[in-house]
Amino acid sequence: MTTTESAPRPLLLLDGASLWFRAFHAIPDKITAPDGRSVNALRGFTDMVAALITRYRPARLVVCLDLDWRPQFRVDLVPTYKTHRLDTSPAADPGAEVVPDRLTPQVEMILEVLAAAGIATGGAAGLEADDVLGTLAFTERTDPVVVVSGDRDLLQVVRDTPEPPVRVLYAGRGLAKAELFGPTEIAAKYGVPPENAGPAYADMATLRGDSSDGLPGAAGIGEKTAATLISRFGSLEALRAAVDDPGAELAQGIRAKLRAAAAYLDAAAPVVRVVRDADVILSRPDTLHPIPADADALQELASTYNAESPVKRLIAALATCA
Repeated sequence: MTTTESAPRPLLLLDGASLWFRAFHAIPDKITAPDGRSVNALRGFTDMVAALITRYRPARLVVCLDLDWRPQFRVDLVPTYKTHRLDTSPAADPGAEVVPDRLTPQVEMILEVLAAAGIATGGAAGLEADDVLGTLAFTERTDPVVVVSGDRDLLQVVRDTPEPPVRVLYAGRGLAKAELFGPTEIAAKYGVPPENAGPAYADMATLRGDSSDGLPGAAGIGEKTAATLISRFGSLEALRAAVDDPGAELAQGIRAKLRAAAAYLDAAAPVVRVVRDADVILSRPDTLHPIPADADALQELASTYNAESPVKRLIAALATCA
């Protein structure tokens, strides 16, 4: 989905932390601010935003934030949720995430640049960026939506109906190799039914598990088997009903595995699914304007953070939205 002059301009929803983590790890930390601070994530993220605005010419844009990277309700349901990413060092705050020391200060720099540029951020108390993205995508009724993230879990928000359509630009291998997913692409890649590809992906992911989030999945059910089962039965709910139906065509070994995983599946399903009714608070209206909200402040930040070139590209990208 690349916007043309005649096509409706989309609402662009960016997974902030997902993208600036990728920028931090993709760009060598050779260029610093005049005071010696690292700025690789700031520069890389700003370039990503500029490139995405140029590509999609969005009418509206929100950078979605983690106000709680490990929400308590998910931990209560599946205690292993993201435990491998907890910072267990003696000086760390309880529940803190492991974040590179040179990245943490850059997050505030990025937020300053976004504010000066006039780009909205959005968050929801006690929830992850995934839930903000899910809510904004689910509730949008005006403009087509493009969600940009390196998290495959967000493929669950893809839809054709009800309108407007929602697509996910999956940037797990970086923006240059990003793949745009709609229902057809999800069905082709993961073998789930195209008519409900988004929800079916969430069901498959629940069965399969996700080691990157500390979700073990149903023991003995891999991705291919999970996709086959969801494709055959249409949903996790229907599959689980078939387990207790003697007439259902379901191998005894699969029945046994699903019965053994029943408690896990009860807990994991609401962990995997994004919240769709979060109380999202935006920093400013999400309309994207062709000139920065505070051009002087933006130029000063560019100089202070040695980010003149990325900021120049961001300003040029904004101008295309006139």
